[in-house]
Amino acid sequence: MLEISGLNAWYGESHILHGVDLEVREGEVVTLLGRNGAGKTTTMKSIMGLVPRREGSVKFRGGETIRMMSNQIAHAGIAICPEERGIFGTLSVTENLKLPPVIAPGGLSVDEIYTLFPNLKERARTAHGTKLSGGEQQMLAIGRILRTGSKMLLLDEPTEGLAPVIVQQIGRTIREIKNRGFTVLLVEQNFRFAATVADRHYVMEHGKIVDMIPNQLLESSMDKLHEYLGV
Repeated sequence: MLEISGLNAWYGESHILHGVDLEVREGEVVTLLGRNGAGKTTTMKSIMGLVPRREGSVKFRGGETIRMMSNQIAHAGIAICPEERGIFGTLSVTENLKLPPVIAPGGLSVDEIYTLFPNLKERARTAHGTKLSGGEQQMLAIGRILRTGSKMLLLDEPTEGLAPVIVQQIGRTIREIKNRGFTVLLVEQNFRFAATVADRHYVMEHGKIVDMIPNQLLESSMDKLHEYLGV
């Protein structure tokens, strides 16, 4: 579904990505692992055309997107849930969920999102975005992109700073949307969480992909993974 080759990206004079190569097959959950500053978030933003300059190849469903604008990429069927979440703080939960445009059939209804995230249903009409907890904001940010009908989801650090019970709920949601046919590229620091949801793991260092580990080999690769991630 997503094929990246020779991807380079810059912020001004800073060369951040150096020939990134990776692929995500339809129906997979794939993680990007790496230390802070390895280039994971820049990879996500580069896929969406949200960096000042990018070169290389980013193919989605076989079509090249490297020269497309970010809105065109979104309408092609890729949606991003950024690390900063980006919900509308002055709108209610329901208003936030109804705001995104439907770009393709197959998106989840508001009621289906409330089934995935019962916490949000309880807060649907009474809470504005700024009144939600960090976990509720993350659920809302994920729910919002599920409304669009996009089948390729980019999730940037969805569990960062969240309580364990919320992390478990996010994990259940990722497994559920995979079962519904969505494809996910996930940036994660917590490889133990990633192991519960992902099929494969790419490891990044200094703006490059340095390894790919199938999930079934993760346990036997722990020594190598600890060295990569510095934990």
